Amino acid sequence: MQEHKYRWKSKKLREHVAVIDGQIAPSCVLTNATYLNVHLKVWLQANIWIYEDRIVYVGDNLPENTVGTEMTDCSSLYLVPGYIEPHVHPFQLYNPLSFAQYASKSGTTTFVNDNLMLILQMTKKKAFSFIEEMNKTAATMYWWCRFDAQTEINQEDAIFSTTNMKDWLNHPSVIQGGELTAWPKLMAGDDLLLQWVQDAKARNKPVEGHFPGASEKTLTKMKLLGIDSDHESMSGADVEKRIRQGYTAALRYSSIRPDLPVILEELEKSGIHYYDQTFFTTDGSTPSFYEQGVIDRTLAIAIEKGVPLVEAYRMASLNVAKHFQMEDLHGSIATGRIANINFLTGKDKPVPVAVLSKGHWIKKDNIPVRDAYAEMNWKEIGLPPLEMDWDLTIDDLQFSMAMGLEMMNEVIIKPYSITCDVSGDSLSMNHDQCFLMLVDRAGKWRINTIIKGFGSTLHGFASSYSNTGDIVLIGKNKQDMIKAFQHMKAIGGGMVLVEEGEVISEIPLPLGGGMSDAAMEDLITQETSLRNTLFARGYSYNDPIYTLLFLSSTHLPYIRITPRGIYDVMNKTVLFPSIMR
Repeated sequence: MQEHKYRWKSKKLREHVAVIDGQIAPSCVLTNATYLNVHLKVWLQANIWIYEDRIVYVGDNLPENTVGTEMTDCSSLYLVPGYIEPHVHPFQLYNPLSFAQYASKSGTTTFVNDNLMLILQMTKKKAFSFIEEMNKTAATMYWWCRFDAQTEINQEDAIFSTTNMKDWLNHPSVIQGGELTAWPKLMAGDDLLLQWVQDAKARNKPVEGHFPGASEKTLTKMKLLGIDSDHESMSGADVEKRIRQGYTAALRYSSIRPDLPVILEELEKSGIHYYDQTFFTTDGSTPSFYEQGVIDRTLAIAIEKGVPLVEAYRMASLNVAKHFQMEDLHGSIATGRIANINFLTGKDKPVPVAVLSKGHWIKKDNIPVRDAYAEMNWKEIGLPPLEMDWDLTIDDLQFSMAMGLEMMNEVIIKPYSITCDVSGDSLSMNHDQCFLMLVDRAGKWRINTIIKGFGSTLHGFASSYSNTGDIVLIGKNKQDMIKAFQHMKAIGGGMVLVEEGEVISEIPLPLGGGMSDAAMEDLITQETSLRNTLFARGYSYNDPIYTLLFLSSTHLPYIRITPRGIYDVMNKTVLFPSIMR
């Protein structure tokens, strides 16, 4: 097994000890600090010495050598460990860096990231180079190793091969296997998946499940097969069921599952001690959901619902570190830990007025530090704008399928019999059925059908943001759909809404066609505008961005549009194959 990525070399360790001996001055000393000792579960007073990115001392003493040391009086503040987000989908229009920049200002400084976009859209070499570039930032980023594509793609066996899975699991920044959306295959006897689970466990890396609505029997079987945690609890009873089986249960507050308040109310009423086996997650919400914060927001909800303060902060820090066997680096303000510290004006006020991440100030005196994060050359690290050397024509927009996709909510889709005339170049604005096409980003194949429930007066919409990175087109008017595609192509990828030949709303996504390079604050404004525009045109659910993402995601019932064609999830069959262009 490779060494963990955050390993100080022997020379650096000697320097840390030399700080204690007074031979080297600490970089920073936090004096008169009231801090939460998450191990003793009490608030203590201490002076905290930091050398570069590491806490080297916590106690009563002050250093003998303070030449060049930044001395910060913390007598009016309360210090807690930096918050950890254990389940991040860092490609939800934002990118891993822009999300980290935004989240760290409110105290979330460590992230455990999904690698799905990397494994599907980059070579392994480029993906690993990308991870190393993220390691150089002020945030602390770790990654998953996905075992499945979460959809039906061509050449899946080559992408998710044993060689690739072992290389990912061996990477020192990868700290878990999963999330395991293909658990039905594991249950049905897929020994290759089981081997990868065992490979992760052999490297002391936990495996995360994906078990919405799972029965006690299913949870028992998955635990026997090696799964350690699950983030799909939708009630207090779901959490208790998982804890009883020995799982760590994530308590979720996300844009499509904002269950945390109800879960906490039910757990507090139940009287069970759930604090040690749980932590918080926002599960890759869409940008506008984060206007009020990230893990700091879940903490505020927990405190409001009666979770004891110390337990709430442990759930946002130490519990995550212990689950990933990283408590020697994260989750506490203690000797040897990475210097991720939040400074609060009150014990019950989780939004920090100052933030240290890897020993660097992210925010100070309630003002974000301008140069905390360096600029990134995205093209050099494998995320250039989307380039397509092919064009969409009216001949591609031929719709003759009798079966369509009907939305039951943002993400659940059932088959239905198409009731409108689809032979013309436009559909009536008096119903909620739209043309739907998924087309290969390389222009090799397409699949055409009708979607019901996405909008009633939507003229033309194109998106290069999707689960597979292929192009989604939706609308009533074929010419406006083509125009939306052309504009999306011209801006290097994005989401584009066209009406009567004019672009009326867009979100540029120049990083590989799937991510914005804008600051989160600007992206939130763009996404809010697009959402409102879609709502006004008949989208009747809460989160159209997740609808676009999950159109091809086969871990959800009942029917999906995938690169292989229209796919029946329950029967695991392709109903209508994609067509070569």
